[in-house]
Amino acid sequence: MTYTHSVDDVRCGLEAHDYLPDDGLATAIFLALELQRPLLLEGEPGVGKTEVAKTLARWTGGDLLRLQCYEGIDVTQAVYEWDYSRQLLHLRTAEATGRATGVDADELESELYSERFLVKRPLLQAIAYGQPPAPVLLIDEIDRADDEFEAFLLEVLSEYAITVPELGRFHADVPPIVVITSNRTRDVHDALKRRCLYHWVDHPDFDREVAIISRRTDGVSDAIIDQVASAVAQFRQLGLYKPPGVAESIDWASSLGRLGAAALDVETAEATIGAVLKYREDQQRVREYGLAKLLEADSNV
Repeated sequence: MTYTHSVDDVRCGLEAHDYLPDDGLATAIFLALELQRPLLLEGEPGVGKTEVAKTLARWTGGDLLRLQCYEGIDVTQAVYEWDYSRQLLHLRTAEATGRATGVDADELESELYSERFLVKRPLLQAIAYGQPPAPVLLIDEIDRADDEFEAFLLEVLSEYAITVPELGRFHADVPPIVVITSNRTRDVHDALKRRCLYHWVDHPDFDREVAIISRRTDGVSDAIIDQVASAVAQFRQLGLYKPPGVAESIDWASSLGRLGAAALDVETAEATIGAVLKYREDQQRVREYGLAKLLEADSNV
């Protein structure tokens, strides 16, 4: 299925839903849609990787199916499990009505393992979706999962098919749009990277961050937005434990707007620093470097 005609269509479609991609990201998304390939997005936390999938779902009209990865994730959380409580209730109902004595054990078992008792998790939901528009399958933070799950995921994405032993094989007639994100806490295996298109998502430059903050905040002056974007860019140069992402820029600008701040001075920055830096060590490092020095540098941008 073709979703777009050009990279500009992708850019315009995302911008219409308040996501401002750069040329590289818009091109990667366009190719992923055209080639029906998973898109692997790597980058630091807070650069907007997860938001890509959310915005794609709003733009295409497909459902967003999110699989949050974590250490130890297995088939029951990612693919499917049986609703044992409903199966037990069905069995007791059959016994109470006397129906259980009128059918053989194989027939009753086949009823228990029918699709009505199957709980589909995100991977199987995406594979068995079966109608356009295609869903957007977000596999978030794949670097948190273990090697075994990553190998299983590679097999699923190679054929867009999953086998449930009791029911048979589910195959995607309409392949989902797959977005995989990684914060690179560990390297994703080469085999999975080869299956995907790849794009590194970096922090936006100053002009694009200003535009993003402007779109995502209300009642915040242009001066405050410029100062926030510039200050955050300075913070990212200090080697912090967790450099602030775009979400923190938006939070900081919104906080300053709610406080009615006319400008970002040292006193205001100190009072609101928790909106942008979420680790005590990072706050201390900024203070040691000198908030006044950082804000003075901001005024010269």
